Amino acid sequence: MDVLRWFEAIYLAPLQTMSEQANDDMSFLQHLEVLRWHLVRSFLVILVFSILAFVFKSFVFDTIIFAPKNGDFPTFIFLCKVSAKLHVLLPALFAADSICIGQDLPTLQNISMAGQFTTHIMVSLIAGFIVAFPYVVYELWRFVSPGLKCGERKFAFGIVGATSFLFLSGVLFGYFIISPLSVNFFLTYSISESVQTIPTLSTYISTVTTVVLACGFVFQLPNLIYFLARGGIVNAKALKAFRRHALVAALVLSAVITPPDVFSQLLVSLPLLVLYEVSIFIARRVEKNREARP
Repeated sequence: MDVLRWFEAIYLAPLQTMSEQANDDMSFLQHLEVLRWHLVRSFLVILVFSILAFVFKSFVFDTIIFAPKNGDFPTFIFLCKVSAKLHVLLPALFAADSICIGQDLPTLQNISMAGQFTTHIMVSLIAGFIVAFPYVVYELWRFVSPGLKCGERKFAFGIVGATSFLFLSGVLFGYFIISPLSVNFFLTYSISESVQTIPTLSTYISTVTTVVLACGFVFQLPNLIYFLARGGIVNAKALKAFRRHALVAALVLSAVITPPDVFSQLLVSLPLLVLYEVSIFIARRVEKNREARP
């Protein structure tokens, strides 16, 4: 019973209903108070998922985090199968293992006494944030929606779904594509046979988590372009003018983190180019809708 009262006090008591908020003439400090409770609930949900990730550490680390450095990771298996097929079709250009990577990566080292514990906490918080991200966006939408018109509220709810979908898509892209290719590149890159790479736990975790989160936010490009286009900051013409620059940037990124073959580079660069083209389409639609208004 006490838990129920505590939940009601945290979740329900501080705020009125959304319709009541919309009709109230709230001061700046009252808006801050409303925002504070939205952030509190978001933090609580992140904390809950973080605790679950902390408890199930074997699944989080052995099954998810350390998987991109194992030879049986789906991306590595896929590349090996593609390599074998390319060798059969074009034996003069492709060896049987030309893009079969990730098979002999070194074991991670921990050189800090508290390294494993602090890593456990950090990864749990990141995992909690990723899983709770759709709810965090929803809470932010709840804060903004009372100031919107009815039609804008319905459209904003679609933005919440699109934002969550793009973020999770970016996370999956970073985890299954960028992370294993980056891990393989950095752990096998050598400037001399006199130097041995001994990867540490902290550097590996930093690489994987940074790549995954970065991809999640990079995939927000269509949303960013939408708001910039609505504000008149960018337009489809300018984005088209920079299309070649975006192509070069995507190819350079793919060339750095992938094996030296066309297939792997396309595997990385194509989704980024698709996102850019989608952004151009969104900017064009925003401009047409603006011109159609009376």
